[in-house]
Amino acid sequence: MDRMRELIDTLNRWAYEYYVLDNPSVEDREYDRLYDELVQLEQDAGYREPDSPTRRVGGEPLKNFVKHQHINRLYSLDKAVTYDELDAFFTRIGKIVPEPEYTVEYKFDGLTMCLTYENGIFVRATTRGNGVEGEDVTRQCLTIKTFPLTIDYPGTIEVQGEAVIPLSTLARYNETAKEPLKNARNAAAGAIRNLDPKVTAERHPEILFYNINYLSEGEVMSQTEQMDFLKANGFKVYPFLRVCRTPDDVKGAIEEIEVQRRKIDILTDGAVVKLNNAEYRGRIGYTDKFPKWAVAYKFEAEEVETTVRDVIWQVGRTGKLTPLAIVDPVDLAGATVQRATLNNYGDLQKKDIKVGSKVLIRRSNEVIPEILRATEHVEGSIDVKKPTECPYCGSPVYENGANIFCPNKYCRPRVIQKVAHFASKGAMNIDGVSEMTAASFYDCLGLRECSDLYTYTPMDLLCVDGFKDKKIFNTLSAIENSKNTTLDRFIYALGIGGIGKVGARDLSRAFADMDALSKATAEQLVSMENIGDITASQIVSWFASEDNKAELARLKAAGIDPKRTVKVTAGAFSGQYVVITGTLTSYKRSEAQKLIESMGGECQSAVTGKTTLVIAGEAAGSKLAKAKALGLRIIDEAEFLSIINGGDSTDSDGADDAADEAAEDTDME
Repeated sequence: MDRMRELIDTLNRWAYEYYVLDNPSVEDREYDRLYDELVQLEQDAGYREPDSPTRRVGGEPLKNFVKHQHINRLYSLDKAVTYDELDAFFTRIGKIVPEPEYTVEYKFDGLTMCLTYENGIFVRATTRGNGVEGEDVTRQCLTIKTFPLTIDYPGTIEVQGEAVIPLSTLARYNETAKEPLKNARNAAAGAIRNLDPKVTAERHPEILFYNINYLSEGEVMSQTEQMDFLKANGFKVYPFLRVCRTPDDVKGAIEEIEVQRRKIDILTDGAVVKLNNAEYRGRIGYTDKFPKWAVAYKFEAEEVETTVRDVIWQVGRTGKLTPLAIVDPVDLAGATVQRATLNNYGDLQKKDIKVGSKVLIRRSNEVIPEILRATEHVEGSIDVKKPTECPYCGSPVYENGANIFCPNKYCRPRVIQKVAHFASKGAMNIDGVSEMTAASFYDCLGLRECSDLYTYTPMDLLCVDGFKDKKIFNTLSAIENSKNTTLDRFIYALGIGGIGKVGARDLSRAFADMDALSKATAEQLVSMENIGDITASQIVSWFASEDNKAELARLKAAGIDPKRTVKVTAGAFSGQYVVITGTLTSYKRSEAQKLIESMGGECQSAVTGKTTLVIAGEAAGSKLAKAKALGLRIIDEAEFLSIINGGDSTDSDGADDAADEAAEDTDME
């Protein structure tokens, strides 16, 4: 056992020098000699230590990926593509943070990973997924040697990084590969998200670490402290981190990355700017998608020239016609591109786009490529005509501002897009009702309104191609189950102009039901934090429409009449902003949050300046420490149970003081 321990420590040190520091101290044959000795000792002992390098071997292929929920949500980053947008970020931070300090680092283009350690031992690796839930890729990641199997940390920790394949590694792989890989980003994602760990090992991906997503013990760290922790524990960290105290310093660091990025061996598409201070990060908080204290500055995307062969007009769910160019296929940012977008007819004219002409196109931020401008007209180039009628239904079109619209609300693509949005996962969540299904229902069943979905019978669906007994049962069950929805999902599903998921959530908290929302005035709506004049006008106009009133009535008759689940005026937690940390033995966290909201409280995922109450369960960690530092009221599970059973309320001098402090910090939110 002593010899095994000696070999493990030696081999891990050599691997760290080779893979992380890129500074090997021994020849490969010496490493292999000790590795073979360790393998034999482990076979003889029938035992293997958790940090043994022999764990890093690709095993047999998996049958499927298992889903895993992250302890803390993994957020994506908001983007800035101009210095004006970056200055707006600085302005928002400056209103809250006196003398802010920023960090700047590379933004690598790969696959986001989350690694979990418990009591110092690596236990799991997952992809980011949707931020809440990812895929367990532990077996695949065990073939990667740029992270430690044990660390010096006593609790539970989630560490975030980017799986990448160096460009030189990709080039070597492609020299002998049966099917060469187009780009490093897709190669890395394909290596990790492959059911066969041996494929992962063959492609030699690495993970570059940059964030600690969760700590069960100790204080929340600043960005510089996180990077120091990662390096001290053997994680591979890219050796570029600038600490900046002014916007000009940040821009200088970005320009440094811009110059150097074409010389490094890793695919990168921008720079990440973060507020360094951990306490102020907590006060500034998050949107539904992004931390408000960080931004990714995206560099200009790759551009190529191609020829326009046709321009067609697409119709969206609002009736807006959008021009789409069909171009000669070209390789762009690792993908074969055959279509490119334009904003509207005015944009098409401004860029002088003609059929047959050469154009410059760009692909950035994982969206459909856009046409930048025409570069050359040739003999036979044809002007694109402004449509006078809808290309799908033939209705005369009309113009509103810069855009052209089809007035026919039953135009086929309008209905299909509208129903697909209504049934989408973030809306009514009707599994099986996709754009393709909506198109079949439109053609075969006369689908025209979302409410039509709730009228169909098994005999109706039997007439649709591809629908047999099982699919009919599953689809009708999903439609029926969708009636039991929440108010925010229903509002979002209706497709009201300017209302996304965040806006729908805010409206569901401000109004008890659809009847109350339908009577809201523009003045009431504008008084809400995230509703402006234009969005308020769109909401009022939507509810004023007789067609929309009739559709709401049909949906209500079908059994869809959600009510506000958060009672904001009464209950033991009325007016409280509550964070649960640690493990509760009496309820799952989601169940406890529903209870709190049913009693007037609003639950938060993190402690911020707005938080007024923290419920601390077993093994509460950094959130509890932060709550103590902010002087917030903290209760244990026993007191929480007493409150929900009618034994107490959350009102106290401490709670009032915290509420006053939160009120003073309103601008921070």
